[in-house]
Amino acid sequence: MHSKNSKSKPISALRELLTNEASGGIVLMFAAATALFVANTALAPHYFEVLNIKIAGLSVLHWINDGLMAVFFLLVGLEIKRELIEGQLAKWEDRILPGVAAIGGMVVPAVVYLAINGWSGATARGWAIPTATDIAFALGAIAILGRRVPVSLKIFLTALAILDDLGAITIIALVYTDALQLGWLLAAGATLGLLAALTLSGQRSLWLFLLLGVFLWLFTLKSGVHATLAGVALAFTIPLPPRTEGAERGRPLLVLEHRLQPWVAYLVVPIFGFANAGVSFAGLKLSVLTAPVTLGIAAGLFFGKQCGVFLATWLTVSLKLANRPAGASWLQVYGVALLCGIGFTMSLFVGLLAFPGDELLLNEVKIGVLLGSIAAGLAGIVVLAMSPKPAN
Repeated sequence: MHSKNSKSKPISALRELLTNEASGGIVLMFAAATALFVANTALAPHYFEVLNIKIAGLSVLHWINDGLMAVFFLLVGLEIKRELIEGQLAKWEDRILPGVAAIGGMVVPAVVYLAINGWSGATARGWAIPTATDIAFALGAIAILGRRVPVSLKIFLTALAILDDLGAITIIALVYTDALQLGWLLAAGATLGLLAALTLSGQRSLWLFLLLGVFLWLFTLKSGVHATLAGVALAFTIPLPPRTEGAERGRPLLVLEHRLQPWVAYLVVPIFGFANAGVSFAGLKLSVLTAPVTLGIAAGLFFGKQCGVFLATWLTVSLKLANRPAGASWLQVYGVALLCGIGFTMSLFVGLLAFPGDELLLNEVKIGVLLGSIAAGLAGIVVLAMSPKPAN
């Protein structure tokens, strides 16, 4: 069943990722819309009450954002590692275009946000919120267009979003870390060291890695570093030995990635969306639409993302550092740049870290993310729908 072509497996894994992420994006859209509906009906008190129920010292919302989302970050880490080792980002020449585009797509939105909110003050802390791309939503939007979008652009978008996620993870680790608890941090470091030693020793038992991963998550939670980063750290220790004929079962990373993809796409991310997208408009004034945080996020996602991604891509190709995605026109590249402004999942997540416990600012974050993401998504779909179909 396995081809001897060294590129066959990464392409197959990528196609599975595209399928799960795209259809999962549609489920996520439904979950977010349902949350908005519930939060503005008679069910609203029950919705918010359930999210605040305490279980083992943490609220349901806390368990979702710190616990369940660690599984999401585990999958993100697995995808990044696989793509860097043997996938679409394995060669430096393949990393240049999506890498530069990802950097442009992070820097420009941050500048737009800070230009509106100022470079100091309480709301400046939210500069990273519009820098992320939601791959599930973006691929879900592309799925609506079918074959009108070249496969090369879907691969470009996926690679860009994966590098974008890596950037967001780095920001979370460096910027949104609480006061560190040295003892717990040392325990997390020791556990990570043990996981690395197991990898180097040739250990292949997924259950052993996952069991130690639970302890890594707990120690990270107690240390002050955001607990979801434990998922990424665990992912980078999961073994991915060289491919041999018919030996997928001996490649734990691929096994775990393929098992997690449907659970994350159809359960973890939709639950996160449902728990965090609910904004009650009762008592909200129209002035919330012109609040600096709302405007900064919406403008960052819609204007900042498209400018940063498209200009960085155009400049890279113009300087002959990389080639434009095969079979794609500049209009189609611009359409994908627009779709990069859909920042739902990761943007909401960063917003929760930027303004913890501030209900007013968190509502502005949610509204800004929704407005910017919807505008970017609709504009991207229209541009791609108007562009000519690819020749192949």
